[in-house]
Amino acid sequence: MNRVIAVDGPTASGKGTLARRLAAHFGFDWLDTGGLYRATALRVIRSGEARDDVEAAVNAAKGIRPEDLADPELRAEATGNMASAVAAMQPVRDALFQYQRDFAARPPGGRGAVLDGRDIGTVICPDADAKLFITASAEVRARRRFDELAAKGQDVSLETVLEDLRARDARDSGRENAPLKPADDAVLIDTSELDIEAAFSTALEACLARWNGEGAG
Repeated sequence: MNRVIAVDGPTASGKGTLARRLAAHFGFDWLDTGGLYRATALRVIRSGEARDDVEAAVNAAKGIRPEDLADPELRAEATGNMASAVAAMQPVRDALFQYQRDFAARPPGGRGAVLDGRDIGTVICPDADAKLFITASAEVRARRRFDELAAKGQDVSLETVLEDLRARDARDSGRENAPLKPADDAVLIDTSELDIEAAFSTALEACLARWNGEGAG
């Protein structure tokens, strides 16, 4: 039986880490859908095209290759900010929609799929077997992101990271197309005061409860 787990949430909430852990635990395939938008954004940045050039962004999305998803520049702050901008373009979302749906329906390993992003439970996989919405306070998420960037030697201030994060949250939640929001039947997990083990245990229990028919969350 092919099960699908949808994991949504804002930047630095911990959704990617939890999605990877869940995929490893169940032996499912994992897709970081945000990576698709980051890869699109990075191709636009490198092309030199304007930030608001929809046609250029669509062409970039259609040209994504597997190796693009392993580019170290995907995690750069500039790439993330551009990704938030291109993700608001419906033609870009349309270009990447089928890729994500196909992955969920036919994961490479054939056992199941875990997809994390911002509209998995609401748009990409509304019939997912389990839906999680991972969140944390803006201050906690900014500190996590700052520590990540600092560890990579990037010269940024915590204040700048927090400002960028809040601006990205506003774009993602306020966009007309597939805004960031929990699915009605998603389990909300706030990781502000949870370490990874506690967060994973909570996420795992939520998935198992759904599969065992113990309600929506």
